[in-house]
Amino acid sequence: MWPSFFALHPHLFARELLGFHPRPVQQCFLRHRHRQSLLNCCRQWGKSTVAAALAVHRLYFGPPGELVLVIAPSHRQSAELLAKARAFLCRLGFAPRPDGRNQHSLLLPNGSRIVALPGVSETTRGFAAGLLVIEEAALVPDETYLALRPSVAAAGGAIVALSTPAGPRGFFHEAWTTGGAEWDRWCVPATACSHPPPGFLERERRAMGDYWFRQEYLCEFTQSDERFFPRRLLEDIFIGMEGL
Repeated sequence: MWPSFFALHPHLFARELLGFHPRPVQQCFLRHRHRQSLLNCCRQWGKSTVAAALAVHRLYFGPPGELVLVIAPSHRQSAELLAKARAFLCRLGFAPRPDGRNQHSLLLPNGSRIVALPGVSETTRGFAAGLLVIEEAALVPDETYLALRPSVAAAGGAIVALSTPAGPRGFFHEAWTTGGAEWDRWCVPATACSHPPPGFLERERRAMGDYWFRQEYLCEFTQSDERFFPRRLLEDIFIGMEGL
């Protein structure tokens, strides 16, 4: 067993034992004691890698039989995060294998496992997880998210939702804007990152247009210009009609 020091310092566990060198915000994210957390970040920031490091830390230092559940809009996306977790576990000396029940899964000798599923409510029931990671959360259907919440509530587990915005809709947007103190929030736009080369963001703004640039790089929940009426206005109209 690694020293308990690493149990208390996940960012150092990631750096020293997993070979992942988290940037400052990623360090803060790994150090946080997650209960319900939202990570709203730009593309290519490394959210899948930092989530995989968090999952492996939870598996290694959590109780035997711990379950980490990874959900994404598609199996391909959740399996990609699973592949990153496998690489980290191999660095720790494990040779994880599937759990025998789920196609995309990893099983550790102490019975702890990580299971990756697509964002379909019919496939996500029946689990009791210590950690739920929702990848590309802005694109996961609300009914899937609502079906998943009981899987962590019974075990007193944590929810970590990671995404780039996809417009002012869905549970990720609602939790970010109106979820109150129930959620801890991190926002990492491209302007706060050190890796874009000089002139890159301005070139991307010209190529993509303001709407897509603000969403993909500035982490804003922008309203599509293709709509004639904002979603909030339509909701207010229909709520008012219910009283007629």
